[in-house]
Amino acid sequence: MTQNLQKASMPFKFALVLLVVLTILTALGALCIGRFGVSPEDVLRVILNLLGLNEQMALNIHNVVANIRLPRILAALLVGAALGISGTAYQGVFKNQLVSPDLLGVSAGACVGAASAIIFDFSIFGIQIMAFVCGLIAVGLTLSIPRLMGRNSTLMLVLSGVIVSGLMTSIIGFLKYVADPETKLPDIVYWQLGSLAKIDILNLKFLTPVMIVCMIVLVAMSWRINLLSLGDASAARLGVNVPLERGVIIVCATLLTASSVCISGIVAWIGLLMPHLARMLVGANNTKSLPASIFMSAIFLVVVDTLARTISVSEVPLGVLTGFIGTSFFIWVLFKNKKVV
Repeated sequence: MTQNLQKASMPFKFALVLLVVLTILTALGALCIGRFGVSPEDVLRVILNLLGLNEQMALNIHNVVANIRLPRILAALLVGAALGISGTAYQGVFKNQLVSPDLLGVSAGACVGAASAIIFDFSIFGIQIMAFVCGLIAVGLTLSIPRLMGRNSTLMLVLSGVIVSGLMTSIIGFLKYVADPETKLPDIVYWQLGSLAKIDILNLKFLTPVMIVCMIVLVAMSWRINLLSLGDASAARLGVNVPLERGVIIVCATLLTASSVCISGIVAWIGLLMPHLARMLVGANNTKSLPASIFMSAIFLVVVDTLARTISVSEVPLGVLTGFIGTSFFIWVLFKNKKVV
């Protein structure tokens, strides 16, 4: 991006505290909003009850907040954070600010893996493994095409990602064609459009530790991403084990994307848009932009999910809303900065 994106618009510590507070307030607000309105006081009572303080409240309010909205909001926070930090990590390690899990084909590849696992009646663990493996294969294919052609430019990487995404989309179409229309097809369509309507608590409990560990690893390696962004030769001279550390970053980012697909299906644009906004807020240093992207992406997805379940009688898929909102935001980013490097 241009130099406007490289400069922080506010001090990092202040920005981080502000983002943490906004994340908490957004989550609490989402607990109150819905077709069945709940007052902030009742939400607070439910939270205190869950913490073992035995606050009394109506059973229907407790069910709505604790059993329906809270797991969904926690999933939105987790998926948003995972997609945001993985997009920032990809852009840093590939030295390309147009890279995202969507453009690299990771999301579509993970969806192919999840759809295949659904057709063969795999367990939740099997779905995650298949999504991860196919997402990693998609990244490998995207990176291999420019190398085979001997052209490692930004344009070639983007075009390669478009090719692989198109291939994965075609495979998803075939899997939808052969899937049982009564039992398998609705689940595959759910993964492809993106939604948190069918959030599974057991699935969330299983994936949360994996995703948190991957995010911690990426944040811990954020200064190494800074070194990798200087180029392989420069990074190696500074003591970086380039193949190993790049591999760890790619594996963690891919696992985060695959896990997100297992929870919500494909949710586009977050991994591309949020890293740009994070850099606009705190600067291009990955030690700052990675933590910022976690909270900004979490806030964004909670807001989008709240809109998805409230603006219409029938729930709107997340991928549809993130597409509309994401494209509008990205046009604004491009207009504000005039050009993209």
